[in-house]
Amino acid sequence: MTDQPLSALSDEDDALPARGYLLGIDYGTVRVGISVSDVFQNLASPLHNYQRVSRAADEQFFRKLLKEYQAVGFVVGLPLHMNGDEGEKAKEARNYGKWLHSLTKLPVTFQDERLSSVQAELLLHSVSLTHKQRKSRVDKLAAQIVLQTWLNRRANAQK
Repeated sequence: MTDQPLSALSDEDDALPARGYLLGIDYGTVRVGISVSDVFQNLASPLHNYQRVSRAADEQFFRKLLKEYQAVGFVVGLPLHMNGDEGEKAKEARNYGKWLHSLTKLPVTFQDERLSSVQAELLLHSVSLTHKQRKSRVDKLAAQIVLQTWLNRRANAQK
C-alpha cells in the first residue's frame, strides 16, 4: 500500500461508499471467487467463480462485471496467518487489490479472511452436492463470506 492514497486502498471501513454495490473478492492464483452486495450493503450474495486466464482476459472480465453491476468498490479477502501476520498469500491479495484499483479506479479495502474457505467448505458439505459441485461453488461462497463479514463489521461499528 505504498503509493496509493488511503482513501483508494485501505484496511479502513470508511474507504468505501456507504451505498451502492460492492464486489467481494476471494483471491486465488487459479480462480477468483466473486460476490456482490445489495445496493444498501446489507446482504452479500455469491456471484461468480472466475477462472483466471490472462491479464488481458482478466481485465476484460472485470470491466464487463463493473459495467453490469455498477459497483462502487471492492472488498478483497486478506489471507492472514492464524496469529494475524501477513505472509506471501496476503501480499499477493494486496497486489491483486492494487491491480483492481489501477484497472477500475474504484476504492479497495481488505477483510481478514481467515477460515472463510473452511467455512464455505463446511457449508457446502452440509448440503447434498457432489465433490465437483462443491468445488465449483466454494470460491464464490468464500467471497460471499468475506464480503458479508465486512458488511456486518461496518454495520456494527456504526451502531
